[in-house]
Amino acid sequence: MPRDDQPDSTLPRRQLGRALRDAREGAGFTLEQAAREMEIGKTSVIRIEKGHNEKVKQRDVDGFGRLYGLSDQRIDELKALAQQMATKSWWQADRHLILPRYSTYIGLESGASQLFSYQPLIVPGLLQVADYARAIEQPQLPSDTPEDLERRVSLRLRRAAILTRQRNPVPADFILHESVLHTVVGSRTVMANECRHMADMSTRVNITLRILPSSAGFPAAGIPVQPYTILDFPVTGRGFDAEPPVVYCENPIGSMFFEDAADVRRYRDIHEALLRATLDEQASRDLLRQVARRYGS
Repeated sequence: MPRDDQPDSTLPRRQLGRALRDAREGAGFTLEQAAREMEIGKTSVIRIEKGHNEKVKQRDVDGFGRLYGLSDQRIDELKALAQQMATKSWWQADRHLILPRYSTYIGLESGASQLFSYQPLIVPGLLQVADYARAIEQPQLPSDTPEDLERRVSLRLRRAAILTRQRNPVPADFILHESVLHTVVGSRTVMANECRHMADMSTRVNITLRILPSSAGFPAAGIPVQPYTILDFPVTGRGFDAEPPVVYCENPIGSMFFEDAADVRRYRDIHEALLRATLDEQASRDLLRQVARRYGS
């Protein structure tokens, strides 16, 4: 079984694509010219540069590198990224149970160096206990077999390893709207266990969890805010810059990634505005334990 801190293939393929795009632009090649010289379609070049291909052949990396005049050392670094892309992600066996864009998100989450999340509707997946996750998953795909459901629940729980692993646990900043605590998912017993679990998780040094009280209204300039996660990424140490941050947003019919620097900055400002209106960490933890006792009574 792969280690929980194993680098995921999603991040290397994005890094490879960005490096090849930068090299192409630096060498003065248009997409059309690069495609013609490589004897492939323009769409294929675009897919590689956007990190959409799960696999890029070593000979193609070498060909692009030679075309753009890169050094042998740089080409070898790019080939190493391409080779890393071939590493199977820990969720590959259950990939048929995951929507494609969500699979991309899990890959990015696995490679993140820091997370900032706001959730006004449900407990974030990284903080869910099994029974809560099971109650969330079951209604989504009623055609699932019991085995499929359990595999989906197991996948949700495995994601949390990035927060609890012994080596380099990911720092995470969670903001939960108070309504999440009062929306019964599964049963009162499930909610009691979930609230206690979140309170316990919030004691970890890498986790900050704050509750946004209903009385705060809409602190982000009066705008209702949908769920989001801001993901920052580490410098790999292989001669590549850190992957630029990404914002992942969910809604009932799909999801979106925002990568433009101005969009990411806007979400950071929103997060700061929400954070200023939250209860402090200890008061949030106390509220979680208080709500757990109410559900348990």
